[in-house]
Amino acid sequence: MRVRAALLRALWGSMLAALLGGCSSLPFFSNKDKDEAAVPREPEVALYDFEVGAPAPLRTLLLEYLDLARFQKAPQSEGLAGTELDRLVAAAPAQARGLLETEGYFDSTVKMAQTPAAPGGLPRIVMTVVPGARVAVQSVAIASTAPLAPRTPTRDEPWTDRLDKLRQTWTLKPGQPFRQPAWNSAKNAALGELRADGYPTAAWQSTHARVDATAGSAALDVTIEGGPLFRLGPIRIEGVNRYDEDAVRKLATFHVGEVYGEKLLLDFQERIVKVGLFEGASVELDASGAPEAAPVVVKVKELTQQSATFGIGYSANTGPRVSLEYYDRKVFGQPWIAHSTISFGPDLKTIGTEFTSYPRDDLWRNLAAANIEQLRAADETRDSWTTRIGRSQDLSRFERLYYLEAAHTRVSSAPLTTSSEAISANYHWLRRDLDNILAPTEGTALSLQGGAGYGRGVETRSDIAGEFRSRGPFVRAYARYSWYRPFGGWFGNARVEAGQVFVHQRIGVPDTVLFRAGGEDSVRGYGYRTLGPMVNGAVVGGRVLLTGSVEMEHPLSDRVPALLGAVFVDAGNAADRWNEMHPVFGYGVGLHYRSPVGPLRLDLAYGQNERRLRVHVSVGIAF
Repeated sequence: MRVRAALLRALWGSMLAALLGGCSSLPFFSNKDKDEAAVPREPEVALYDFEVGAPAPLRTLLLEYLDLARFQKAPQSEGLAGTELDRLVAAAPAQARGLLETEGYFDSTVKMAQTPAAPGGLPRIVMTVVPGARVAVQSVAIASTAPLAPRTPTRDEPWTDRLDKLRQTWTLKPGQPFRQPAWNSAKNAALGELRADGYPTAAWQSTHARVDATAGSAALDVTIEGGPLFRLGPIRIEGVNRYDEDAVRKLATFHVGEVYGEKLLLDFQERIVKVGLFEGASVELDASGAPEAAPVVVKVKELTQQSATFGIGYSANTGPRVSLEYYDRKVFGQPWIAHSTISFGPDLKTIGTEFTSYPRDDLWRNLAAANIEQLRAADETRDSWTTRIGRSQDLSRFERLYYLEAAHTRVSSAPLTTSSEAISANYHWLRRDLDNILAPTEGTALSLQGGAGYGRGVETRSDIAGEFRSRGPFVRAYARYSWYRPFGGWFGNARVEAGQVFVHQRIGVPDTVLFRAGGEDSVRGYGYRTLGPMVNGAVVGGRVLLTGSVEMEHPLSDRVPALLGAVFVDAGNAADRWNEMHPVFGYGVGLHYRSPVGPLRLDLAYGQNERRLRVHVSVGIAF
């Protein structure tokens, strides 16, 4: 239906464009201004030569903003008369000194030299700049008109005194060059910090920068007027008609009477958007009310109760696919969300449904899920199904999940067939300290998983008659650590993951519980799930895993900073025992794009052991 609607809109648009195009030819639709604009403009020519002798950064500044540089080229018919050019030359030193002062040069000398035009040539104007000593910040004094209330320290902000916090986080510190942009930025940042920390009506009472050009120093003196300390009042919700307001209220982690903090409201807003019921949300403090209990205003735009989305995509791991997603956000009128997915491709076929409750107390949500999957990779076919029931909690920095799971897998290949099932109890924990969850450039993330269960399995080999059987308890442990840091114009990231299944016989555990390596987000340069222990010539799931990656990215163009080039090295493998672990290496280059929905990656990797190149790409389109 969406595709059909898009085609109809395109058809109507074409008809309307054709109709308007025809009407424009009528006399009363003529546009004289447009006709005149269509006349070719006179080309611009240089009216005079202008040179600036100054250090490179200052020369760039002057050539960008001086009137003499801006009016150097113009149509010949609009050329400057002699008196107009003399006026620009006379005004240039004062204008240059004003520009230099914004960069901290208050004792600069500017000289002008003008040479008349020679026959057939252009007038020549030369500006010579001696910037002198740059003014540096000597002292910073920050005060308030009235005492500010103490604050509760946190791990990221360990200050109890708000004024002391402003002094410690002030960005234009003693010893740094005094620049007007930096001065304005420091004032704005300090004021914004206090407004976000309990004083939303704070304002500067006075700001002074006393510059001594002779001594080359600047003394900064600012005084802030905090106003009243605001505390959070009742939550007022607007826009909820289809769903229950409790689904919003239970996402708040603050209580009435708590000191206002902008981060509290931003985290609340993020949770509202992530809950899966709303297209958009805004959370703001109503500062016009009484500061003792200022209302928190929540505005939401609801999603439809039911929706279906058709998609098409491609992954280097599993190839092309088409998919259908269906949501019911109020199942049978109850506070539950159903998310069903059908995905079909030559290598991966899945069908699954997950039921998730609206948030309960402390943001916990109940869940129940079932999934059936067929995966073809590494010259084998894996048929599996899983069912699980549990609870999850998603906070701004932490995610927790615990569940009971029943699983069955059958892995078939020419030399080997295994079939196993298990029941297990599992716990997942994730901590994020990232600047951006979708496209991080700084911070860390740590994921820990643990599980224990009981399984049984059967293994059949083509070269040996009979079957191998195993059953018994198992314990599974897994950890993944990701690290991101910027380095000048570069962005670095590293990853290490390790896991182990403690079990007597591998065949007693479903393949989905064991480990394999290779492919996107593992060891690039090798096929998906092709790295692991070998049994009778076939790759099987291993009981231990160790992989790592180091990658550096750099923007390819200042005009498109979201487009980056990358170089990387991956290493690792899966095995049955640690003493059998033999890491393999893959390295290569990539083209990455930081889109609003996450990074799109195209990597060309060389697998050292396989001695071949592989392309790894991950991109998806929904319509």
